[in-house]
Amino acid sequence: MAKAHKPKNDRSNTTDSVVKVSKALSYLLRHGAEKRGLKLLPGGFLFLDDILQLQDFHSVTVDEIKHVVETNDKKRFTLETDLESGKLRIKANQGHSIKVEDLELQPITDATKYPIVVHGTYVRPYKQIEKEGLKPMGRMHIHFAPGEPGHHEVISGMRNSCTVLIYLNLQKAMQDGIEFFLSPNKVILSPGNIDKVIPPAYFDKVINRKTGDKLLQDGVPLNIEKEELESQSSIVTAEDIANEFDKKKNRRKKK
Repeated sequence: MAKAHKPKNDRSNTTDSVVKVSKALSYLLRHGAEKRGLKLLPGGFLFLDDILQLQDFHSVTVDEIKHVVETNDKKRFTLETDLESGKLRIKANQGHSIKVEDLELQPITDATKYPIVVHGTYVRPYKQIEKEGLKPMGRMHIHFAPGEPGHHEVISGMRNSCTVLIYLNLQKAMQDGIEFFLSPNKVILSPGNIDKVIPPAYFDKVINRKTGDKLLQDGVPLNIEKEELESQSSIVTAEDIANEFDKKKNRRKKK
């Protein structure tokens, strides 16, 4: 049974509470359902009643969940009533690291509808991306935004703090058989090629947002001073952590 509504002055109205619940939902729906003993329904849904029985959500109410969904600026979640049972169910719209059946992704068949397709990253991970291409990094898809940061159509798909913008030649990638999809919250997703990579050959251009320098044009890297690149962005990202983990693992193997 769903939990009762809490008083108006409860922690549900605080920013910290909203962020905490949002992060817990994101992890559960994108990565951790099976670890918590739950099986994702087709489309990636879980019933709200089942979620609220978990330890991580023992003090969370239905109203708090609704507030998180309604106020999330990136529209990460879909909350709806299941037609068969009449119960509320919720899903993450994208970002999964686990396979989901019937995720309701819309195949992109006309590249001309998306003239600007951008992946946002940071200077340090870009050094590896420039050599190896874009990878899902543990998720099912590589994420792109259908426009530049700040554009009204860009709801999700990249962090606003990104310092490097990779512009994709969508037409060329699709002509070579790479698939692309659109999520309900307007994020462009791709599993990559057969090797789960989008190679640099499909990068139209790469721009350093801080300096305005062009780092790559038509798949070809441009000469940028090494010191300038290394001085940019001290932000540690998930890509940084994954790369460092791989390096340590390789060093252990050599020993």
